[in-house]
Amino acid sequence: MPTSGEHADMLFDTVVFATDFSPASHAAGVYASALSVHFATNLIVAHAFTILQASMEVEAEHPLASLQRRDLSRALSTAASALAAGRGETQPVLLEGDPCRMIPALTERYPSALIAMGTHGRGAVDRLFLGSTAEGVLRHSSGPALTVGPNVDIAKAKKLNVRRILYATDCSVEAAHAAPFAAALADAFPARIDVLNVADSCEISRPDLTEHLQHHLHSALNSVVPEKATEFSEPETFVRAGDPEEEILRHIKERDIDLLVIGLRRNLHLGMKNRTSGVFPIIVASTCPVLTVASGSFFKQQK
Repeated sequence: MPTSGEHADMLFDTVVFATDFSPASHAAGVYASALSVHFATNLIVAHAFTILQASMEVEAEHPLASLQRRDLSRALSTAASALAAGRGETQPVLLEGDPCRMIPALTERYPSALIAMGTHGRGAVDRLFLGSTAEGVLRHSSGPALTVGPNVDIAKAKKLNVRRILYATDCSVEAAHAAPFAAALADAFPARIDVLNVADSCEISRPDLTEHLQHHLHSALNSVVPEKATEFSEPETFVRAGDPEEEILRHIKERDIDLLVIGLRRNLHLGMKNRTSGVFPIIVASTCPVLTVASGSFFKQQK
């Protein structure tokens, strides 16, 4: 494994860990710290809150922070002090406002930032009506985000032993934005890459089309794999038929995947609202963290 900082100029300058102080956030915090150390980045621990009416009245009448703000500041400082940064000191940042918008806005202050966060994975009905904070952050973020679902083993985070990465693609433009991140991460750890496309059943039933898809996937990823990395990260391509969510989760289990990389689709008619509809159920069920890449995300080429 490369030494800390060897790939710091390649991907991330800053890791922004978004926490709500819940158990679901704990595993994400371990991953955020491990990634910050591995890539020698700054580490920011952020929490966004909605101020209570009583607290607002107190702060309007007196030049003092309310009890709510003081308590959150203390909790945030405690959380930050427990996580090591790869560069400098871990910085706590308390934000007032909707976390779904405030966390992405904070991240945009940094040229090459990765959001890291956890999710408890609410039920389908809850998500339909209330939404998930983590999913809301993904909808409003323009950069890459690592989301740790409730089925991820925290022991893996402490070792950060990423040996095999799955890049799932539907061959769309949105999916292509994630390919350079998958390739660069494979170089950084180092790790091997699986490329999976879940095709229509009528396509996979024809050997000529299957072979064409495999060649297309292989060529597309090879074009962004660093030349020096090809000796260990030569991608293996897989074309399967079926439900994309089921096939991706099956592949993660069968191939013992340590990290899933996937692009976020932007629906032209629904805009941001539908971009996570197919991905978030995978995040919730996955046994490995999921790196989502929005179209237009930065990508720092290795120097």
